Amino acid sequence: MSRRGAFIGQVARDTGLSIHTIRFYEAQRLLPHASRTQSGYRVYSAEDMEQLKFIKGAQELGFSLSEIRELAILRSRSTEACGHVKSLLEEKLESVRAKRRELEKIEKDLKQSLAQCERQLRRSHSGERQPCPVLVRLGREG
Repeated sequence: MSRRGAFIGQVARDTGLSIHTIRFYEAQRLLPHASRTQSGYRVYSAEDMEQLKFIKGAQELGFSLSEIRELAILRSRSTEACGHVKSLLEEKLESVRAKRRELEKIEKDLKQSLAQCERQLRRSHSGERQPCPVLVRLGREG
């Protein structure tokens, strides 16, 4: 990056974000509006690049944009914010654990449904014609 900054294409390459995403973050006010050259090109500072990397890192941890907005505010408060960030991380971890439990239940249900299909297919090969038990069950549950 030059002393005066980098254009959006270079920032996109350096951060691994798309140009569209960077513009979206500006529109959502997660990133300050970039300064512009006389010809209207966006120019991003080193601080902007750092903020984009922060946003990307927070998203990789599963934080939503509103949570990232809160984290960005806390980030400016340095060590005073650590207790609050710890609470946010604990909440996010519990949310991930709950999602994992839900996915494990879905996996179990899918395995059971697959076993029912396999049994039904074996029966149908022996000449026994019956409706798919999974479709029947889904019709009852829906």
